[in-house]
This record gives sequence, C-alpha cells and structure tokens, in this order.
Amino acid sequence: MIRESLTSAIRDALGTLGVDAPADISLERPRNAEHGDWSSNVALVVAKSAGRNPRELASQLAAFLGDGSVPHVTAVELAGPGFLNFRLADSWLHDVLIDAATRGTENFGRVNVGRGRTVNVEFVSANPTGPLHAGHGRGACFGDSLARILGWAGYLPNTEFYVNDRGTQVATYAASLVARRNGEQPPEGGYMGQYIIDWAREMPVDADPVEWGLVKALEYQKATLAALNIVYDRWSSERQLVASGAMDLALEALRQDGHIFELDGATWLRTTDFGDDKDRVLIRSDGQPTYFLPDIAYHRDKFTRGSLLINVLGADHHGYVQRLKAAVQALGHEPDDLDIVIGQQVMLMREGQEVKLSKRSGDIIELQDVIDEVGSDSTRFTYLLQSMDTRQIFDMGVVVKQSMDNPVFYVQYAHARVCAIQRQAIERGVTRKPLADVDLGVLTHQRELDVLRSLYQLADAVTMAANDRAPHKVTTWVRELAAVFHSFYHDCYVMGDGVSGELTQARLWLVEATRVGLVVGLSLLGVSTPEAM
Repeated sequence: MIRESLTSAIRDALGTLGVDAPADISLERPRNAEHGDWSSNVALVVAKSAGRNPRELASQLAAFLGDGSVPHVTAVELAGPGFLNFRLADSWLHDVLIDAATRGTENFGRVNVGRGRTVNVEFVSANPTGPLHAGHGRGACFGDSLARILGWAGYLPNTEFYVNDRGTQVATYAASLVARRNGEQPPEGGYMGQYIIDWAREMPVDADPVEWGLVKALEYQKATLAALNIVYDRWSSERQLVASGAMDLALEALRQDGHIFELDGATWLRTTDFGDDKDRVLIRSDGQPTYFLPDIAYHRDKFTRGSLLINVLGADHHGYVQRLKAAVQALGHEPDDLDIVIGQQVMLMREGQEVKLSKRSGDIIELQDVIDEVGSDSTRFTYLLQSMDTRQIFDMGVVVKQSMDNPVFYVQYAHARVCAIQRQAIERGVTRKPLADVDLGVLTHQRELDVLRSLYQLADAVTMAANDRAPHKVTTWVRELAAVFHSFYHDCYVMGDGVSGELTQARLWLVEATRVGLVVGLSLLGVSTPEAM
C-alpha cells in the first residue's frame, strides 16, 4: 500500500544521502488538500543527529523522491522549515480498490499492531440479582466491539463476564424472592420491581432461593446479551474462584514478595508502593476478607488467559482504578498490563423527553426494553457513536425512524443500495468482469475518488480504535464511508445511457469494494448488513 511504498522510498533516499533513517518514519495526511496527499517531517526529525540543515536535507530528499522512480508520486514539494509534501496520481487510490476486492470481507482493513498478544476483555459483570439495565448496554456493546476490533488488529482476544455470585447482595436477592413468594414485602434494602414478583411466582417451593435465583438472573442476562449479538468466551464465578483456594494463593504470593503487612489485627496490602493514595485492607480484624482480596485473586487468575487485561467498568468505579492497578503491579505485572476503561452515564430520551423508569424493574430502565423498542442494530450502533468517556444521550425516538436522520439506517441503507446496484446488474445481464481485465484508470470522478480515500482509511481507523480502546472511531469511519457512497450513488450512474461499458465495469468493482468496507466496518460493531430496506 501507499504508506509502505512511501516509507520505503524515504528510507532508501536517506541511505543514499548517508543519513540513518529513524525507526519510525512519520507520514500524515495534510488537513489542507492543497498541500498534497501525504506529508512527512522526516528531515526535521533526523537533521540534528545527522548534522544537517533540515531544509537543505528536505530539498535533497525531494529531488530524489520526485524523480519519477517512486510509484504513484507525481511531485514532492518542500514546505516550511523542512516538511515534504507528496502529490500522488489517482492510481494509488485504484490500488486501494484492488486491495479491498482482493482481501475481501475476511481480511480487508486488518492490521497487526497486536502481534499475536493475548488480551482478556472483561465487561458488564453485573450482579446476578436482576435484569441488565440500559447503562449496562453501553459497556456491553463497547466491550464486545472492542474485542472484535482487537482481533482485527492482530491481538488474540477472549471475552469474559465475572459473576459476583457471593456476598450480601446475593443473600438479599434470595430473601427478596422468598418474601415475594410468601406474599410479603422484600426486607429492608431488598430488591424491588415487578421482575422479583414474577420470578418469585416461578420459583418452586422446594427450590434453594440462592441457587434458583442465580440461575434465573443469569439466564435472563444471557438472553438479553444474546439479543445484542453478544456471546462471551467465559463466565467466571466468584464463588468458584474462592472455593478453589485462589484467594489464599494470591495472598501467599503477595506475602512472599514482601507486599503484605499486619496492623491492628488486619492484613494489609502496601499499595502505596505503587502509587495508591493509601494502603488497603485485605483481611479485616475479624478474619473476613474485604471485596478487594477476591478481586486481586481474580485478576491473578485472568493473567493466565491474557498478558493484557482490559476491564470495562461503570462511572461509579472511578475511585477503584488506582488500587487495582497497584495490586496488579504487586503481583509482578507492568502497569500497562491492566487497562481500565470507565464508561460515563447514558440518558435515555424519547423525542426530547427523558424515558421514565421501567415498570418491570422499578428503579432502572431494562436493557431488554431498549432492544425491544429500537432493535439490536440500532441499540448497538447508538451506544457506539461516542467515546466512552463522554456522557451520552440516547434518543430512542430518533433511532427507530426509517430516515437518513437515523445514523444506523443511514449506514445500513448504503449497504442496501450497494446490493440493489448489484441486483440490477444481474437483472440487466451485466456480468462483472475479472478485476484484472478492468481498466480502473477511468475512475477519475471526485465522488469515486472520495469513496476510495475513505476505504483506504479503514486500516487507520482499526489501528486507532485498537490502540485507544475506542470503537467509536470505527463507527465514525463507517458513517463517513456511507456518506461518500451516498454522494457517489446520486452523482455517478453505474449503468445506463451515457455510461460506457468500460466505466460500468470499473464502477461495479468500486461498488463491490464499498460493500466489502461496509461489511467489515459494521461487523466490527456487531451490526448487520441488510441487503434491502
């Protein structure tokens, strides 16, 4: 591809001039198109170590690189104190089409920034005491899409849900079920909502309320997640973890490494050694472990499934980040081996009015209700429109509309248009020739080139989304691809009067490349690609 070609040419030119090339050669797309197609500051980067004047070095590089020997390069211009601006022939974009069509939906846009590193992505991990709420939906869609993107970026991801199936919340949940089954109000601090009443009616008289209640809640949560096209690789039980002796093993490992001390009858972890604001209690003076100890044991266990851990947590966990990162370091891992993503709150709206609480759940809005009203695709796409560190307004009235104002409709309709064009070609008896037999040089219209430029940017979008833990960058990319394709659709006929057979063939391949890009982008977001709308 063009970036690799330009990078290699710059490296060779530096060698010819007796200058050592840097490990990474920067190539950027200028914000102002008048400055060219690509720009590099390499002369500024290496000038000092080479003992050269940066502008003079850039001028010499421009002479070498602009002599016609570099594929697609028509001119190299010197700018400012030593920048190089490259102007390219449209043929470089035709190579993008070939790449998309050749690699197809299984490989187009793949990158290898992960280099096979194993990564464990834990997300949602809601208490098994009731339905998932709308806030869980954002973390669910984010975590699942991030894992998909990481896989496309060369990592080996696995997804995990941590079931907090021990502790007071489970006992309170079971007591609430029993009370409702007996026609009584839940105990103080118990779980309310119609779902408790409904589930209590289903619970057999001889059932263990804890065991039955946990199975019921988990089945309901799994069904909701499955409706969003989310299936986990692993469900981990806190009870099983504790029963396995993992807490004792983690505590002993920390003790042997000198991170444990005793004070006032309690057992402490010296997290201040790793940047925490205070040390943390692991075992209270009454001999009972705090919630922090099983969490440490769980993360120690997770490192057996990934050398990189990514936790997706809600906004209420912000204060927990530093102590957990400190614990991971105490276990012998690097700070960057644990990445914690904090999601901000979501406000559900309908035509400008805040959505009221769910009748079923009492004090929450059920995620299943959102899915039932707007559909899985709209739910996922909307949750993935923004960065997780921003507060989100989810307007359910907008995302149910079959109009271009609806972001997911806008993108899916682009795919439907692609499929309509391909169906029309079949109906008209127009067979797409093998790509090698098609002259792509006829693709010179600005709308055509805009589509190809957008397709080229998929790999960059995947790279940034993986590195920044930011699936919304893929969402942004696929919306931009849809926008330029809709413009192409309106301005450039693929078949019909005034369109030569040669141009029809090239445009049919452009349409196919667009289909590949839309399928890849939407699949990374977990959104379907309808063929008609």
